Amino acid sequence: MKIARNLKIDWILFFATLPIVFSGLITMRALGAGNPLAGGDYFFSRQIIWVVVSFGIFFIFSFIDWRFLRKGEILLLLFFASVFVLASLLIFGKAVRGASSWFDLYFFSIEPIDPIKLVVILVLAKYFSRRHIEIAHIRHIIISGIYVAIPAFLCFLQPDFGSALIISIIWLGMIMVSGVSKKHLLLVFILVAILFSVSWFFVLEPYQKARVVTFFNPLKDARGAGYNALQSMIAVGSGQIFGKGIGYGSQSRLGFLPEHETDFIFASFAEEWGLVGVFFIFLFYGIVVWRILRNAFMGESNFEVLFGIGLAILIMAHFIVNVGMNIGLMPITGVNLSFMSYGGTHMLVVYAGLGMLMGMRRYSHHVHRDDIGAEFLGPK
Repeated sequence: MKIARNLKIDWILFFATLPIVFSGLITMRALGAGNPLAGGDYFFSRQIIWVVVSFGIFFIFSFIDWRFLRKGEILLLLFFASVFVLASLLIFGKAVRGASSWFDLYFFSIEPIDPIKLVVILVLAKYFSRRHIEIAHIRHIIISGIYVAIPAFLCFLQPDFGSALIISIIWLGMIMVSGVSKKHLLLVFILVAILFSVSWFFVLEPYQKARVVTFFNPLKDARGAGYNALQSMIAVGSGQIFGKGIGYGSQSRLGFLPEHETDFIFASFAEEWGLVGVFFIFLFYGIVVWRILRNAFMGESNFEVLFGIGLAILIMAHFIVNVGMNIGLMPITGVNLSFMSYGGTHMLVVYAGLGMLMGMRRYSHHVHRDDIGAEFLGPK
């Protein structure tokens, strides 16, 4: 591991994350102040600590020369260690909201799947960068799919459907820009669809089908599994244009909206800030993703480029899934909102990923946009 001589920070990227972070903190503080139903100041005070630590990780990682990660042996070791940790969760994990996704370390808990998502991005970036010339062969879809299927399946067993979904989205997004044959990818999707159809009609029992239907359409059971989704939609809609004001979100303050600091932080924010506040949050997320991709496309090699793309996909996946489930367009999967939701592990991992990108920025070079498009998306 080498330390970079010159620190090159994309300050636009860093400062674009701050309004999102502060919006989450303000929402937690407003809902928690003097309100035992919302947890008091517990989440707000602890989140400040995680934010400060995450900023430190960001700058520390920005000093490191990450070219040592191009060695396949290191990433292979990280991958097998990640699989071992996920398998250990099934035995030693602490159950939170029905999923054994946490290790209880007495003073705090850690959710290892978040750093493992970063490991998956690194492994896929390494795999696709080494086989970039022959990537069109279908075996690379299968092999890369196996790399992803193992941790995704272990997440599914916990059960942590949200993390399994995010890992799958990362694979799909990275494989789409890596140059694989779209015909082969379509063939894989058709085979998966056929397998699901056969299972639906000939394997699954009626009660299992009911669970699947409720998962994808929670409003069919509004008093049971769909309660959270319904309350979230009410909270978002009641914010209207300008919101109810900071600290006046009735759905959250009165306890109708559970997990308002994590899964439904967006609904809590939208209720207080309205459409205007949501617009600005979307704007800053757009800037963050734009700057990540801009830095990625200046990478010294395909590995750095693909890592940056994978990091952007990770943040976009969390954003789309979380917002989608907050407004009733996607099933409730327990996926938090990057930079905004309460949770130290995910905050640390996201800023660690950005710090790694800044470390790679030190030895990056400028690439013409047309060259990037031809290399990753195919010639026009």
